[in-house]
Formats: sequence, C-alpha cells, structure tokens
Amino acid sequence: MDNAARIEECLERSLSRAANADCPPKLRAAVHSAVFPGGARVRPQLTLAVAEACGDHEIELVDGAAAAIELLHCASLVHDDLPCFDDADLRRGKPTIHSLYGEEIAVLTGDALIIEAFNTLCASSAQHPSRLPALVAAVCAATGMTTGITAGQAWESEDVVDVERYHCAKTGSLFVGAVCAGALAVGSDPLPWRSLGSRIGAAYQLADDLLDALGSEEESGKPVGQDRTHGRPSAVAELGFGGTVKRLNETVEAAIAAIPPCEGASLLESLIAAQSKRLVPASLASQSA
Repeated sequence: MDNAARIEECLERSLSRAANADCPPKLRAAVHSAVFPGGARVRPQLTLAVAEACGDHEIELVDGAAAAIELLHCASLVHDDLPCFDDADLRRGKPTIHSLYGEEIAVLTGDALIIEAFNTLCASSAQHPSRLPALVAAVCAATGMTTGITAGQAWESEDVVDVERYHCAKTGSLFVGAVCAGALAVGSDPLPWRSLGSRIGAAYQLADDLLDALGSEEESGKPVGQDRTHGRPSAVAELGFGGTVKRLNETVEAAIAAIPPCEGASLLESLIAAQSKRLVPASLASQSA
C-alpha cells in the first residue's frame, strides 16, 4: 500500500470509531466532510516519510501519529474558516463546514477532531506505550497556545505582529510536529528533524502568501485575497512579489539541506520540492522553478 492510500485508511479507521451511528447525525456528517476528500495530506506524508527514514515505519503508532497530525490540521481549517476569523465559504474546492451545517456545528466539528486526534494516538500506542508521552507532548507543542496553531490564530487578533513569529506558529509549528511525530513514533530522536520541519513550514507559508495575493479560487480551492481583506501580516506585503519568490526558493533549498543523513533522503527531497511549489500561483511558477 502506498503512503497516500495508507493515510486515507488510517483516517477512515479513526473516524469510523468516533463518528459512528451513535454520534449526532449533523456532527457525524460534518466531521466526515471536514476530513474527506482531503487535500495533499502533506503533513501526514511527512510523518510517514520521516518514520521510514528512521528505519521502522510499519507499526501502528506511526499510522496513529500521521492520522492525528492530519485530524488536527483539518480541525484548524474548520475553525479558521469560521465567520469570526476568515468567514470563508470555500475550502478544498467545496463549501466550508459552517456554510453547510451552521456555525455551532462547525465549532463542535473542530473541537471533535482535536479530541479524536489525541484519542487516535492513544488507541494506536498499545504496542509501544512508552513512546506515547513524548509523542503527545510534541503534538501539543505543535498545536498549543505558546508556539503552536492556537498561538498562530491568536496573533491575528493582536495589534502588533511579527510576521515570522506569526507564520512559525500558525503554519510552521504543525510541520515541526509532523516530522517530530514520525521520529518519536519509531523511537528515534526528533531533534535532528526539527529544522527540516520548521523550514518546510516556512516555505509552505511563503507559497500560501503568494497564492493568496496572486492566485485564484480555482487554484487554491479557497477564497483568495484574505490577507489584504483582514489586514493580516503577509510575506508579500513585507517583501513584495519578487522578494517572496526569492525567499521561497532559498527556504526550499534550506529545507532540503536540513534533511539529516538517512536512507530516505531522496524521497524527502522530492516530497519537499513538490509540495512547496504546489501552492505557487501559475503566473509565478516559472520564477520559483
């Protein structure tokens, strides 16, 4: 089974346990809509790739870690789209959860996905329970209110924001969590992987800023122009288009250089290059090649 199919199977297994027939029907439907069909699944792809690079990826805890990372990402998207934040009506090319099921169900959907992410970690740890505390701590750091996703969302409500700090929390943190989770799930030291995750996250955010400024809804699968509409900090606003493309190219190169020596280096290099450029608007693709 390839990694893409493996991720979908992990997510299906997780939601079949939680969003079952006893779950309130609207919440069950909303949770499935928030997760399926997914996007590129780049974060869980990284979790699996790092686990494989560390030499021992065919274990249940790796699947649980990958699924947990993606469930947390999906939860963040549901909350990000809410009227109190982006008030977006499109995500991954389809109506957002609050536009389909109402704001109350959307809030609960995001909450439920967060809970299920940690439930999935616990349920998959029976063979390696000693690895669970460090894994949970890493995932909490990636999503919490100091340097994680929660902090990133909160920075949008502040009057003075450091763009790099904001981007590290809102986007980079979960990429760091994804690579660290892959290492921890197989009992390896996550420290050599942190720089890789941080740089992938930075590249991804730079590409996303470009897409928001110059892309279309068809390309992105979500509303564009959100940074300008909501007055958010953006690399494009700070560096301009040319400067952002230049920074993106440099960051992708730095991410590839940060891959620790391992047998899976070539796979990781291909994954980074492909995913970092996936979000670049077609009008700038030649500049970021």
